[in-house]
Amino acid sequence: MQLRVLSFVLAGGKGTRLYPLTKERAKPAVPFGGQYRIIDFVLSNLVNSGIHSIYVLIQFKSQSLLQHLRDGWEFSGILKDRYIIPVPAQMRSPGETWYRGTADAIFQNVNLIEQSDPHVVAVFGADHIYRMNIREMIEFHEQKRAQATVAAIPVPKEFASEFGVIEVAGDGRVIAFHEKNPDAPTMPGNPDMVLASMGNYIFSTGPLLKFLYEDSKMEKTSHDFGRDILPRWVSRGDVFAYDFQTNRIPGDPIGAPVYWRDVGNIDAYYEATMDLRMVTPALNLYNRQWPLRTASYDDPPPKFTFDEEGRRGSAVDSIVSAGSIFSGGMVRNSIIGRGVRIHAGSTVEDSIVFDNCDVGRRCKVRKAILDKNVHLAEDTVIGYDLEADKQKYHVTESGIVVVEGRRSRVQVSSIEV
Repeated sequence: MQLRVLSFVLAGGKGTRLYPLTKERAKPAVPFGGQYRIIDFVLSNLVNSGIHSIYVLIQFKSQSLLQHLRDGWEFSGILKDRYIIPVPAQMRSPGETWYRGTADAIFQNVNLIEQSDPHVVAVFGADHIYRMNIREMIEFHEQKRAQATVAAIPVPKEFASEFGVIEVAGDGRVIAFHEKNPDAPTMPGNPDMVLASMGNYIFSTGPLLKFLYEDSKMEKTSHDFGRDILPRWVSRGDVFAYDFQTNRIPGDPIGAPVYWRDVGNIDAYYEATMDLRMVTPALNLYNRQWPLRTASYDDPPPKFTFDEEGRRGSAVDSIVSAGSIFSGGMVRNSIIGRGVRIHAGSTVEDSIVFDNCDVGRRCKVRKAILDKNVHLAEDTVIGYDLEADKQKYHVTESGIVVVEGRRSRVQVSSIEV
């Protein structure tokens, strides 16, 4: 059966817990892994799954995100059913407001659903690090003849207060939703785990439209799928949980574990990024059958210069992106973005360095995140005296130092007068 699938990517979140990385950008636009952005994961999952009709719902501080979508995610326009289109809040709610919740974000664009008349609507978030074969979730949805399907992943019971927890029957049918409840019911047959919602949904179009219109007329609602619509839906229709652990990526080894990370704060973001340095990382970026797509730039390859004692350009257990030059500097256990310069005598360890940073001579950087366009003067020391660092930079409780960058320069055209 040929299914018409329309997808909405929710990319409007503020990402306040990732501040200051979200000071000038939306959370989905935050760089990750040297050359990617967080939003690249959900878009790659959709495209790799054969879903090419995608609306990206944007809202807060969206300029960086819009530029990235333009640079890396524009289809040619020849095939009219293949598009990735950013959509701002349409002010279709009675009060002409911005998006008030996940359900309201879809309702404000309900005309896009009605005009395209899909069989199913996929609603996915843009702020998690994961790989997922969404086709398998849609197949599960159809096999169960579900009206709504929620992607879910087991997490230890002690973290129940941090997630929306799904209570399920033995066949995967959802019985109830428990929003951030430390006493939420555990999984059938597993008293140590709860089933957490990933915030990714597959909906049959007819029932979805009915519940969206109904919710839009209610006063006591936060217009959210997890808090409002799905709890009501459970008692009136067939809602199922799709176990993410069963998901299989083409090209991955048989038995390879699934990967999903919520990078909701600086520490979680740092740990997820550092995972990439491992000899065999849990997040496989090297599967050519399931590529992680992003914007393509005409950068030269990275370069390492000088081979003298105390002045040797090198990197160990690190990821180095295109256009970077290490002219006598040493990098260990770090993720380096595009166009970075590490000068002679400098050492960067256990750090994340965004695009276009310049680390001057004899600098020492440890367990830090340098945002885009940071320029460190010669002999700068970061990460060795946290009390001193707190006077200049943002420092997390775990001791990660975040250095704010400069705004990127924007080129404009000129005319002769």
